Amino acid sequence: MNELIGSLTILIGAFFLFSAGIGLLRMPDVFTRIQAGTKASTLGNILVLAGLGIYHPDWSLKLLIIAFFVLMTNPLSSHALSRAAHAIRTPMAAATIVDALGDENDRAGKEGSA
Repeated sequence: MNELIGSLTILIGAFFLFSAGIGLLRMPDVFTRIQAGTKASTLGNILVLAGLGIYHPDWSLKLLIIAFFVLMTNPLSSHALSRAAHAIRTPMAAATIVDALGDENDRAGKEGSA
């Protein structure tokens, strides 16, 4: 029974990893690609690691450490990449309505010059 549950969890995780890859191909700009890749791949990795933990219970501590590392580094690295892309003025998709970071930087620049 553990093998079946572990295998299904790994399969669901693989689906999310696949959807992250599709998102990287389908999204219109760098910022949405980063977001699609990060969210889906983080969930996919965690599910694959959980499935492996169910399938091989003696690996659980190592897998938990890896899952913690993934949960800490994926969002942090995507945030850093997004900030760097915004700082070098990487163009956004035409459908983008709000540039919250640009608005924040504009307010900070106005307050600093006043």
